[in-house]
Amino acid sequence: MEGSKIAGYFKGKSVLITGSTGFLGKVLVEKILRVEPEVKKLFLLVRAQDTESAKQRVQSEVIGKELFKVLKEKHGKEFDRFMEEKISPIAGDVIYENLGIECSQVDNLFDQIDIIVNNAATTNFYERYDVSLDVNTLGAKHVLEFAKKCVNLKMLLHVSTAYVAGLQEGLIQEKPLKMGETLNGSTSLDIESEIRLVEETKKELHLSETDSLKNTGKLERTVMKELGIKRARKYGWPNTYVFTKALGEMVLDHMRGDVPLVIIRPTIITSLHKDPLPGWMEGIRTIDSFLLGYAKGNLSCYLADLNEIMDVIPGDMVVNAMIAAMVMHSGENTETIYHVSSSLRNPILFRTFEQSGYRYFRENPRVGKNGKTIGFKTVHFFNTIGGFKAYMTLRYKLPLEALHMVNLLSCGRFTQSYKELSQRFRFIMLLVDLYAPYSFFKGRFDDMNLQKLRLEIEKDPTDAEIFCFDPKILDWSNYFHQTHIPGVMRFLRK
Repeated sequence: MEGSKIAGYFKGKSVLITGSTGFLGKVLVEKILRVEPEVKKLFLLVRAQDTESAKQRVQSEVIGKELFKVLKEKHGKEFDRFMEEKISPIAGDVIYENLGIECSQVDNLFDQIDIIVNNAATTNFYERYDVSLDVNTLGAKHVLEFAKKCVNLKMLLHVSTAYVAGLQEGLIQEKPLKMGETLNGSTSLDIESEIRLVEETKKELHLSETDSLKNTGKLERTVMKELGIKRARKYGWPNTYVFTKALGEMVLDHMRGDVPLVIIRPTIITSLHKDPLPGWMEGIRTIDSFLLGYAKGNLSCYLADLNEIMDVIPGDMVVNAMIAAMVMHSGENTETIYHVSSSLRNPILFRTFEQSGYRYFRENPRVGKNGKTIGFKTVHFFNTIGGFKAYMTLRYKLPLEALHMVNLLSCGRFTQSYKELSQRFRFIMLLVDLYAPYSFFKGRFDDMNLQKLRLEIEKDPTDAEIFCFDPKILDWSNYFHQTHIPGVMRFLRK
């Protein structure tokens, strides 16, 4: 983009991006192509059997998205040619050495790549432990090893999460996680031992299981999910996702060598604030489960302290910070951590989010299958577990028990009613189990490094506008009411 020093940095450079089919990956690809069309090449690593399958995935899951509307309008009939010239899909997977890329392609990539962005991750809080270790931990290792072979490499940027801090309280600093470090004082954390534990557990399952392969697979999934949570909590992390992301950071810090490394730690990522499509998003985030649950009529109560601060940041601001960090640290033999957050610079209370949702759904009431408007119902919030459990017992558990007996006596006449009430009960309990710890989160993310980066960017008015990542400019109430919640209803609701 004319006049932008940051955008101009990418002219003639080649970037390898993992996780390009994810939310942030798409936004990053679109942004680079829009602000610097003279970027040499974007190599997009996607899980696929071959190059042709990779091209099909990129076409349907990246380029074909509404996010690229502005680029399509800009290039018109030349859009397809432009994309074919700038984007090179590559079949591979971060869980393998050399990222699973065919030998015939690897050497050529080592000579071409200037920047690597590792955005690949499994973000499921209760993912299978083996899967999560493969992608979030070993994946980071494989990307780093690949980076060390790139002769012209100027930057490895790794996308993590601010919640590698677990549930710490107080000010959480932008500092690396050291190998073997735990959050609860335990000194026995060893990644190789965790990998062996997974392998041994799976081996024992297959030796002891005599039923069908189908049952073996189902049992293995269950055991692996439970093992992930057990190991995470043993060392002080609340779930498998943040635990294995923390392990991935430890690997990078321990093995970095002289690779220029930036680790980006966003908090809860929300929809795009500004460009190219306000409100656009993909993938259900923590707070969006709440919105969708209410929109579908499945949420009547929740466990949260409305006076606590929630830490959210729009996706385009995260990507802007990523791009600025790449440019500012290009070629430096350093490791820099950035919290991309809002809890210090422009904090927002859960109450503001709740009030924005209340206002939106009052103005845009739900419509039933018969086309009639469904009456507005408020969500009951409880800031104590005791109050929440009492409500759930009176509102769901006792009625379910009674309905179960009546249904038996009436030969199944109330089966559908029982099923619907049971589904609502399970949905609420699942949400609380997954996300309630973050509804009471008392940590605040230090963003001193990010503010230094922002001040550097703001020396150039053009860059400050194009690559803004300052949450201070946001009116949270308006953003949620006019941008984010409408975006959730448009792009996520099915």
